[in-house]
Amino acid sequence: MYTNTGYLNHKDTDQEIIDEPLVIESCGVYRLIRRPSMVTTRPMGRKDYQLIYIFTGKVEFILNGQVQVLTAGNMVLYHPHEPQNYIYRLEDSPEVYWIHFTGYDAERLLNEAGFKDQNTVYVGGSAYYGQTFLQIIRELQVQRNCFDELIAVAFRHMLLTLKRQLWEQQNHQERITKEVESAIHYFHENYAKPINIEEYAKSQHMSISWFIRSFRQYTGVPPRQYIIMVRIAKARELLDGSDCNINEISAMVGYDNALYFSRIFKKQEGISPLMYKKQNRGTAGRLPKETL
Repeated sequence: MYTNTGYLNHKDTDQEIIDEPLVIESCGVYRLIRRPSMVTTRPMGRKDYQLIYIFTGKVEFILNGQVQVLTAGNMVLYHPHEPQNYIYRLEDSPEVYWIHFTGYDAERLLNEAGFKDQNTVYVGGSAYYGQTFLQIIRELQVQRNCFDELIAVAFRHMLLTLKRQLWEQQNHQERITKEVESAIHYFHENYAKPINIEEYAKSQHMSISWFIRSFRQYTGVPPRQYIIMVRIAKARELLDGSDCNINEISAMVGYDNALYFSRIFKKQEGISPLMYKKQNRGTAGRLPKETL
């Protein structure tokens, strides 16, 4: 097994420090080469915090009594005195970074980084995280002047990066929600008019690819299909509750070509608009003569 580790004062300590904001006690990286597995079991946990970053492969954890297999890009946090149970398997090709730390400011930093109500956070496979862990390991190994402060700053930087990443993800989702819901309202209000998706996206200062991708992510269908769904839903209402003919209904829901409207309607509903009107109103004998 490949290991590269560094320890505060060159010894593996496990302590809870409450009179300093953040103290890094140890840091390391493990990679299985020939050993088939490595099991860690700490029923009472440790006195300090442990953060594990899966850089490659996958690792099996028992978290909150449940088995979870987590893949590369995930971070797992263990709080002080929290039971620890996980296994690295050679067949899963895990390369895992870990760090033990303590201090009165640790909990706040972790909460802000996304661990407030959960033990795991997905951060992706950025080389930045691996490089930061290696920087901390090297400082712990050499322990030059001010090393303890430097590694605390490096770890704070990592947690702040997580915090920013979380905020950007949430902000991105909020933007998607805002932009897509605005588009939905626009489509419902203007379904009877010609709607050009590219021109709409441009008018809202969005790229067409981002808008289509985000709209589909939010609604499950692309914007053009959504507009068709809105128009056909309105056509059903008119077919059910009005005496308008097919040509009139076609124009009312945004289709100048009634024959094209009938094809679209049949594709969506399985029957022609005329047949739909007959079946749902039961007044086939009083309908105007229509051939669509």
